[in-house]
Amino acid sequence: MARSEPLRIYTDGACSGNPGPGGWAWASSADHHGSGGEPETTNNRMELTAVLRAIEDNPDGPLVIVMDSTYVKDGLEKWSRNWVRNDWRTKDKKPVKNQDLWKPLVEARDSRADLAFEWVKGHSGDRMNDLVDGLAVEQRDAQRAAGGGTAAASAGGGKLTDLPPAEQRAERRRRDGRIPDGYLLLVVGHSPPELGGWDPNPTSESVRRRLVDLIDGYARITPDLVVLTGLRPGAEQLAAEAAIKADVDYVAVLPFSDPDRNLAPPARARFRDLLGRAERVVQLEKKSPADKDEFAKAMRRRDTWLANAADQAILVWNQTDDRFDRIFSDLDRRLGAELTVLGP
Repeated sequence: MARSEPLRIYTDGACSGNPGPGGWAWASSADHHGSGGEPETTNNRMELTAVLRAIEDNPDGPLVIVMDSTYVKDGLEKWSRNWVRNDWRTKDKKPVKNQDLWKPLVEARDSRADLAFEWVKGHSGDRMNDLVDGLAVEQRDAQRAAGGGTAAASAGGGKLTDLPPAEQRAERRRRDGRIPDGYLLLVVGHSPPELGGWDPNPTSESVRRRLVDLIDGYARITPDLVVLTGLRPGAEQLAAEAAIKADVDYVAVLPFSDPDRNLAPPARARFRDLLGRAERVVQLEKKSPADKDEFAKAMRRRDTWLANAADQAILVWNQTDDRFDRIFSDLDRRLGAELTVLGP
């Protein structure tokens, strides 16, 4: 029997390079989804494929397709009607790109009156958007792995910064034995004053709860997920507690041996408790800083190391505190679509 209520299906695509290995995915839940990939494609083609397959794989009953691609949504709701009238040519009289995907997608749209489309901002903490993003990335990485090795390996060394960000991370992991095994999810962000204070409060509890949901969702599609945290008070400690609740291992990365030395006794006890629960502890430097300036420099080196090691990241940030502009820019440059900004 056909459904009477619309089924909400989220879609996403991912690609490394343009063209390069890519993946697509759709999902209505963690138990109902589809995904695939191609060795040489583009991000737009993967976004289109995800929507097309979502429609084709769910032929019965009304659908709401939720996507984070304005290219696909605007194409379906605006541009394609002119394309059809103009024999699939743009305003500049050039052939529309990706017609082999656009044409069946437009046909599917026109043949189903029970089809609707919605847009959601990508990497904004939406659990289902994060789920399909993870599935698409997983397929993209599988296509890349099937190609064999990293560019640095095939080139016999070479300059690391000449590689795409994803291949830079793979090569750094090969060179730096301190980087843990697994798919590394970094969580950084605000300290307690920006999260409601040092005592338990609704703001920090809300962030912790949403981190649990995100980590649990990522772990469902990436079995080797490991949370990477520096255990600084605030977002980093909430991440460790969320990992514990989601039953996911976390690795504590310390800039030096005693980063908790200036904390008040209750905060220090919390730090030591979470440190003891970590699956592994990585200490980056032997020497403790002697003053505030050295401390700040050590923390910047720590942040850089974490960004280099991570496969994915969550930045807990209100997007107005300019102290996080630098780390946001660094993570965005290195991780791109694998960065989620979570507002407190």
